[in-house]
Amino acid sequence: MHATAAAALNATPTGSREAWGWRGRTLSRPVTTSSGEGWLRLVSAPADKACGKLWEGPQEAEQLMPAAVPRPRLRERRTWTDGEHGYLAELYDKITASTITTHEPILREAPYLDNAWWDELSTALDTIAIVPSDRVTVRQEYLDRAMPQYLGIPIDTKVPAWTTAHGDLHWANLTNPGPTLLDWEGWGRAPAGYDAALLHAYSLLVPETAAQIRQHLGHILSTSTGRFAELVVITELLQTTTRGDNLDLEGPLRARLARLSG
Repeated sequence: MHATAAAALNATPTGSREAWGWRGRTLSRPVTTSSGEGWLRLVSAPADKACGKLWEGPQEAEQLMPAAVPRPRLRERRTWTDGEHGYLAELYDKITASTITTHEPILREAPYLDNAWWDELSTALDTIAIVPSDRVTVRQEYLDRAMPQYLGIPIDTKVPAWTTAHGDLHWANLTNPGPTLLDWEGWGRAPAGYDAALLHAYSLLVPETAAQIRQHLGHILSTSTGRFAELVVITELLQTTTRGDNLDLEGPLRARLARLSG
């Protein structure tokens, strides 16, 4: 089906590199086109689920995100159904910088990221936060149910402030040099500080980098809304551990929860 997508978009796969997404849901490869190098990403889903927020996210980001937000630009897209599966093919400009991690969102060793990198990331997050959108990344109803269950403490679950978020800000979606922010499927409204809190949670195995995040994104995290966003992220990631994901993070997440909750 990736070859079918390439033919439909007049693109030719180059080299042997293949980038598989979470649980094989996506397959991406570098391609060449009449306008130069590109990156072709193919998404597969059951036909009855080949629609909705995740399906439309990259296209809506291309339409609504300011050009100043560093991201791969979407050139073309195609959708079709074949039997029981629906497909979405997206042709992007090729990003030459490497992602900071390759196969997982969790950081396991400290990357070298200079002050300029952190400043650019901070500016990008501040810019994203004020983009008007009716897309939803985190729902209040979910927090009302999940936060008491997974945090195990009495807590006011009402979100103190909402802003727009990338929604999946982790180390496999960031490049260096850069930063370029990849994967815009899930962007939308979330508790203020959500992106910074998520990146911080995925850095807890590397205290040096976690400290850098608190330093450079302190204007986001070192606030009451930022601390609430951390509790939201801890809730979500602790829930994933019950499904067998992110198990290495469970101990650090609980330690961070204890610190935040006193």
